[in-house]
Amino acid sequence: MDPEALVPVMRRLALQAGRAIMAVYAAPDFAVRAKSDASPVTEADEAADALIAAGLRAAVPDVPLVTEEQAASHGVRAGTFLIVDPLDGTKEFVQRRGDFTVNIALVRDGAPAHGVVYAPAKGRLFYTRPDGASVEEAGPFADDAPGPLTPLRVARPDNAALRIVASKSHRDAATEDYLARYPGADTRSAGSSLKFCLVATGEADLYPRLGRTMEWDTAAGDAVLRGAGGRVVRMGDRTPLTYGKAGWENPHFLAHAPGVDLR
Repeated sequence: MDPEALVPVMRRLALQAGRAIMAVYAAPDFAVRAKSDASPVTEADEAADALIAAGLRAAVPDVPLVTEEQAASHGVRAGTFLIVDPLDGTKEFVQRRGDFTVNIALVRDGAPAHGVVYAPAKGRLFYTRPDGASVEEAGPFADDAPGPLTPLRVARPDNAALRIVASKSHRDAATEDYLARYPGADTRSAGSSLKFCLVATGEADLYPRLGRTMEWDTAAGDAVLRGAGGRVVRMGDRTPLTYGKAGWENPHFLAHAPGVDLR
């Protein structure tokens, strides 16, 4: 599989899915239903998923695809696979807060090799180039004509004035207890995989996640952060987060710039 060919496909499908999502977002009302795990899903999730899945299967039919909204895909077991969350941050979408993203990633040998994160309501597009380095693209986001690219690099953290980004919709007691370990930190909230990207751009130094996440929630943002020189490690043993796990559920993790005092 040639990254030179795959990355433009991933980027284009993320943009097209973003437009489908925003068409629903702009409507005066839309239906929300609960999935079997009680998480919300909307017609925007389903439209974006259908578009991305069809596009990937047409472009790279030999690469297995795992997508949140297609339970039949969750039985995939492969060393190399694509993984998609067509609308990460559905709670933010439903509440019209804007912090939602389209996530598409390629995983190879347990690690996210390439990823695209598009936040259509924020007008921000992040992805890894074919060489694995991460960039942020400026609009207007034409399907086949990339705009100006800014290379991404994590910041050099100041542990005396650390900048932490944490979940907006999942700020539980465990997260608050962890944040209390950094009493002098500047803490902000954000939704979806944008948190990985804020560390990748140097706007934050640390993103701790002590709540439940699935691999499709994290793979694309993880790829972007790794391509900017950052790290995503398990909370327990500080080893790199891996992909292709049975059940697709992640352990608690820390996404950070090198040099952060992990406590």
